[in-house]
Amino acid sequence: MEIPVQINFHDVDHSDAVEARIREKVEKLEQYSDRIIGCRVTVEAPHKHHHKGKLYTVKIDLTLPGGEIVVAHDNHDDHAHEDVYVAIRDSFEAMRRQLKKHVRQTREKQTKAARQEKMGG
Repeated sequence: MEIPVQINFHDVDHSDAVEARIREKVEKLEQYSDRIIGCRVTVEAPHKHHHKGKLYTVKIDLTLPGGEIVVAHDNHDDHAHEDVYVAIRDSFEAMRRQLKKHVRQTREKQTKAARQEKMGG
């Protein structure tokens, strides 16, 4: 990755353990694409609910040549997201799916362009 991972915490205390988990997850994303330019991850607990626990939101903004993929996982009905690690897992799983789709579509476009070039445009 060209730019180091940026990790931000909003309304949540910074945690070295959470930061380490996020860095692990970003490294795994690099298995799907070696063209990742940058990654910004925001962990927040924006909703002050009256019931026990906060629901965490994890936003991932991945920069690639020619675009960005953004995932903001904030299912407020999913009480599993009272655990920040579950929220991180779910967000990175959604990002993994989006990244794989992006890589597949990019390859298809390149293959199509190469075929057209061979055929004389």
